[in-house]
Amino acid sequence: MASQVIREWVGFQQFPSATQSKLIELIRKLKQESVSTVTILVMGKGGVGKSSTVNSILGERAVAVSAFQSETPRPVMVSRSWAEFTLNIIDTPGLVEGGYVNDQALDLIKRFLLNKTIDVLLYVDRLDTYRVDNLDRQIVKAITDSFGKEIWRRGLVVLTHAQVSPPDGLSYDEFTSRRSEALLKIVRLGARMKKQEIKAASIPLVCVENSGRCNKNELDEKILPNGTAWIPSILQTITEVVVSQSKGILIDQKLIEGPNPNTKGKLLIPLIATFQYFFVVKRIQTWIKNDISRENRPSWA
Repeated sequence: MASQVIREWVGFQQFPSATQSKLIELIRKLKQESVSTVTILVMGKGGVGKSSTVNSILGERAVAVSAFQSETPRPVMVSRSWAEFTLNIIDTPGLVEGGYVNDQALDLIKRFLLNKTIDVLLYVDRLDTYRVDNLDRQIVKAITDSFGKEIWRRGLVVLTHAQVSPPDGLSYDEFTSRRSEALLKIVRLGARMKKQEIKAASIPLVCVENSGRCNKNELDEKILPNGTAWIPSILQTITEVVVSQSKGILIDQKLIEGPNPNTKGKLLIPLIATFQYFFVVKRIQTWIKNDISRENRPSWA
C-alpha cells in the first residue's frame, strides 16, 4: 500500500455535524486500540450499489457511478486521511456475468489484493430484492474459496436501496428482518459455517440508502424509514468489526492459491508405509514361509 496516493479526507467536512462528532468518537476508539489504518474491501454483484456506498461512507464522489455502467471495470482503492487516521476502501467489479460467477473478475480482484491486509469485508446486496437463490450461494462460496472462511469473521452484510415500501402489508422492520435472515442464511451456507461458528461469530448487517431521495432527520442526517441515521450506523458497525478481531487478513500468494494438492497428505506417507510393511508385507512373507515349510519335499531332493 506504500504506492497508494493518500489524500486528505475532504468529505469529512461534508457530513452533518452530528455525523462528524460520531466519526471523531469512532476514530478515537480505534486509536485507543492502536488502529491507525482501516482497509475495507467491498464485494458483491454488479448494480447493487457498491460504488455509491463507497462514496456515501467517504462523503464525497471518490469513485465513478454511472447510470449506464453498473459497476467499476476493475478494482480501485481510494485512501483518505484525517487526524493521523487513514481509511482505505477498495471498490471491485461485480462478481456475476451471464448468470454465473465471473471467474475473470474474481482473478482480477485477487491479483489486485495481493499483499494487502483487509480489515473489513462489505458484502453488498439490495434490500428490495425479494428472494435469494443458488447464485447468491455460489458468490459467497467463490469469495470463501478465494480468501478463506476467516474473511467472514470480518464480514458485514450491507443492504442498499433501503428506502423501500415493504410488500404484502409488512412493516418495514419485519420486512427488513425477513430479507436479512434469508440472505444471512445463504452467506452461512456458502461460507460452509458450522453451528458453533455461527453462534461464536454472527455476521452483522446494516441497511443503507445512497440516493438523494433519502429522508433526513432534524440533524440533517440521512435516515431510513425506521428513523435510523444510517451513515453513523454503518461506521459504528465497521468499527466494531475491526476492534473485535485481533488483526486483519493478509492476502498473500499462499492464501490465494490455497493448499497445494501435490503436498496434500505427504505427512501421512511414512505412517502408511510403516503400516503396509508390518501389516501387509510382513504378513505375506509369513504366509509364503509357512507354505514353503508345508510343502512335501520330493524323494530325490
